[in-house]
Amino acid sequence: METKLTEIAERIQALRDICGFSVAEMAEATNLTAEQYAEYESGTKDFSFTFLYLCAEKFGVDMVELLTGENPHLTGYTVVRGGRGLPIKRREGFEYNHLAANFRAKQAEPFLVRAPYFEAAQTQPIPMSTHEGQEFDYVLSGTMKFAHDGHFEVLNAGDSVYYDSGTPHGMIAIGGDCMFLAVVLKGKV
Repeated sequence: METKLTEIAERIQALRDICGFSVAEMAEATNLTAEQYAEYESGTKDFSFTFLYLCAEKFGVDMVELLTGENPHLTGYTVVRGGRGLPIKRREGFEYNHLAANFRAKQAEPFLVRAPYFEAAQTQPIPMSTHEGQEFDYVLSGTMKFAHDGHFEVLNAGDSVYYDSGTPHGMIAIGGDCMFLAVVLKGKV
């Protein structure tokens, strides 16, 4: 199920209007300029995970509601079969599958992520992001170069990293594609 950029942008704009937030307030909440925020809300720029996460936090809704327009409804448990989950493509080439999209009132956002290997990325600065909370990443296959506030680690299959995600962080695949489990824990640190 691939979500259309314009549909997400329309939901974000509608929620901003319903909540009574100005573009300037949303820009501040998402760490962007008003012009950058307006690009996202108009549907002319693809969304980063961080942008969606911060919008959902500001609106007080589940991120899945922004992506699908539906409220998660399960409370006891949810099962996601292998190879499934809510697909989210929010960083060039990266594929995210949300593994608890139907669970209501989540305290964490679990994703299965495929980070593609790009030769050009090996000599470029790693794209960084920030969002409230903490994050746990567990490498399932391949190798990841992880960056956190000026520190770098190479993680192989079986390695993990737990960190404050309010600090600039990012990762790239090295030596080939990398699959990892990412669990974003909500809340302020």
